[in-house]
Amino acid sequence: MAKRPYIQTPGHDGDPRSPLGGSRTLIEQAYAQLREDILDGRLPPGEKLRVEHLKDHYGVGAGTLREAITRLVSDALVVAEGQRGFRVAPMALADLADLTKLRVQIEIEALRRSVREGDAAWRTRVKAAFDDISAIEQPLLPSDARRWELANRRLHEALISGIDSPWTFKVLQQLSQHSERYRRAAIGLPGSNRDVHAEHALIVEMALSGQEARAALALEAHIARTPDMLMQQLRDGGSLLRTRSAVTPQAAPAAQTPPAASGGP
Repeated sequence: MAKRPYIQTPGHDGDPRSPLGGSRTLIEQAYAQLREDILDGRLPPGEKLRVEHLKDHYGVGAGTLREAITRLVSDALVVAEGQRGFRVAPMALADLADLTKLRVQIEIEALRRSVREGDAAWRTRVKAAFDDISAIEQPLLPSDARRWELANRRLHEALISGIDSPWTFKVLQQLSQHSERYRRAAIGLPGSNRDVHAEHALIVEMALSGQEARAALALEAHIARTPDMLMQQLRDGGSLLRTRSAVTPQAAPAAQTPPAASGGP
């Protein structure tokens, strides 16, 4: 039976062949740009999202922007404030700790089962995903954060794809999405000596050699490393976000104001 991936790209309702394709595509574009600006700190935690100001910056109408922002509420990146509008969700290490604890419980069990039950196709998927991420994270640079995030998701997806459990995949997809901002913050922290490639290599080696317990331990340590790093950063008086140019709302026509997230981080 074919295994199902738990990481999926955002919806497919922007298909231009659909009667609503044009408007859906604008929503998808606004959603992607807003999401990237939040993940990369250009829209910092707690920032008020003023639709009437931001719509010109992103080059879309107010209704389109509101729908894109509403989708970000379900991603836990934006908080709705009733009649007062929207704000970028705060970053809280207690939130990350809760996400991490749940992810460890679910993903480790899924990995152990995949090691026991995975077939030749599973092994091929894991090897291919590891080869892809190896080309990006030696070393891992902040400028490669977007490419790495996709490759990282694909590797973790491949590692647990030896089992057939749709609900496991769905829950892990949500946990991965909700913790992405914290992973982004951990990339390129000052003074960090983390070798994330070595962590991935150990997990893959243990999994493919059938060493279930060691693979599980390596995965647990890998997942826990991000909150540990961010906590140490705060103890040292640092910030969770790298310095980025803020999104500055402009009243000028959209054609004169390029989108903030058109390039890489």
